[in-house]
This record gives sequence, C-alpha cells and structure tokens, in this order.
Amino acid sequence: MTGSDERQTHIAAINRTIAGKILPRMPEPGNWPTVIPGLILYRRDWNYLSENCFYPPAITAVIQGQRNSFLGEREYHYEEGECLVHSVDVPSVNYYTKATPEKPFLSVSLQVDRYLAARFAREIPPVSATEAEPETPENISIAGIDIDVLDAFSRLVALLDEPRSIPFLAPLIIEEIHFRMLTGRQGKLLRQVNTAGTRGNRIARAVMWLREHYREPLQVEVLAQTVNMAPSTFYRHFREITLLSPLQYQKQLRLHEAQRLILVEKQYVSTAALAVGYENIKQFSREYKRFFGEPPSASVTRARKTFFGPV
Repeated sequence: MTGSDERQTHIAAINRTIAGKILPRMPEPGNWPTVIPGLILYRRDWNYLSENCFYPPAITAVIQGQRNSFLGEREYHYEEGECLVHSVDVPSVNYYTKATPEKPFLSVSLQVDRYLAARFAREIPPVSATEAEPETPENISIAGIDIDVLDAFSRLVALLDEPRSIPFLAPLIIEEIHFRMLTGRQGKLLRQVNTAGTRGNRIARAVMWLREHYREPLQVEVLAQTVNMAPSTFYRHFREITLLSPLQYQKQLRLHEAQRLILVEKQYVSTAALAVGYENIKQFSREYKRFFGEPPSASVTRARKTFFGPV
C-alpha cells in the first residue's frame, strides 16, 4: 500500500467515525447547529439543484457524498475527504450528488473565528513561498483535508457526547483547527483576509458592515471611505472577491433574510419585505421571484420538497 493509499484509508476511517457520531443528531435533512459555538452539522438526502444561500466564513470538512456550488459564473466541486474554506460571506447555489436517505451527504462546518485567524496571521510568519505571494481575488479554497485537521474535527464532534467537557476542551480544539489551517496548504486564503491592511481584509470588513446594515440605503462611496479605499478601487475589488457589486450583494442579503423570515419565522410576505428594507411590496415580489425562481407564496412548498424529497 502506498503512502497515498494509507492516507485515504486513514481519512475514510475518521470520516466513518464522524458520520457515526453526527447522524443520530440529524434525524432529517437540514442544517443542525450544535451547542459548540460555530459548529454546524449538515445533512442532505436527495440530489437536487435548489439552495440559494449565504455561507459565512467557515472551514468545512466533507464527511460523505459530493456537492457542487456555483458562485457567480464559477463552479466548485468538492467531496468526501476534502476541506472547503470560505474567506468571506458569499452567496452560492448548491446541489448534491451521491445523496440518498440511506447514504446522505454529510459535512461538518466550523465558522471562522476572526479573532483567532487574525491572531495567528499576525503571530505566525508565512511558512511557504506561496503564502508570501501577492493576494489573489479568490474567496474559496478546496483541497484534500489534512489528517490532523480532520482528527481535530473528530475530537470536537466527540465532545457533543460530553457536554460537561465542552466549555473546557472545545475552545482548545477550535484554536487547534485554526492554527493548523493557518499553517497548512489553505492558510494563504485565511491569512490574506485576516491580516489588517490587505485588500481582502478591507473587503471582508465591508461585507461585515453590509451584513449588519443591509436594511439601510447604501452609498457605495461612503462604504468605500469606511474601509479606506477609493470608490473605483473598492468597487473593483469587492466585485472580484464576492462576484457581485455592493448593491447586488445588498439585494441578495435582503432577499435571503426575507426568505428566512417567511419560511422560518412564518411572517407574512409584506411583513418580511418591510423588515428587510423594501418599501414597495410589488417590487419585492418581482425581485424575489426573479432571484428564487418562484413567488414568495410558493417557497414553503419548494422547501418541503427540497428537504424531504418527492411527496
């Protein structure tokens, strides 16, 4: 057996252990937050093209199955044994392959702790020539997961069965995951976004501002000044990293939050539209249908079919 074969065998064994731990905690498809801050479990049972969603900066280990994501015109494919890193909040359209109720798609995701990432980026010098190269506009990285990172995820998931240990041990494992990611093959992406003064860091700050103030009217020039960039430079780099203009990004934030309010909070369409910053309900309905492919009133039916399959 070659070294590569041994590695794949080791990864497959750890993934089986993780799957055995998380499946009982996910009795049905969906996103399952845990009591460990930032740790979310994902399960999907059907192959479908469906999910328009925003993903926060996160480190995700694919435990079982495959997924494709479209970010703008870019398509990304990742599967069991790989690690996905988002550097900024990005909108994407996802579909899953090799997902059945008997063998669902499974992944474990840890939201990036910006404090830890910035601390390690500041304190640990680049460990390779690649990390020291100029910034790239990429906002996502996919690579074979490091066994040490996957092992740390396994230990973090195992803590869910030891609630008394979580306050003491979970922070240490979360710190370990960040350290290993910052010093590993995908460290450059996390480093360039979490190092003060880089353009990636400035765009990340702008994205955070938009996430908090998406209901408010947007003045791009003012936002550019907030992150100390010239408006034209800001606009160009924002579009390179997020694949959207600032106004398009704000619109998608509003529509996603409105969908959440309608589906999860069970709010009326008009109430949700007003809550996210729309003043014209007809305009909201038109933009909602254009973006999600259906009127707001059809979203509940679509969501039910998406998560539970044909009925």
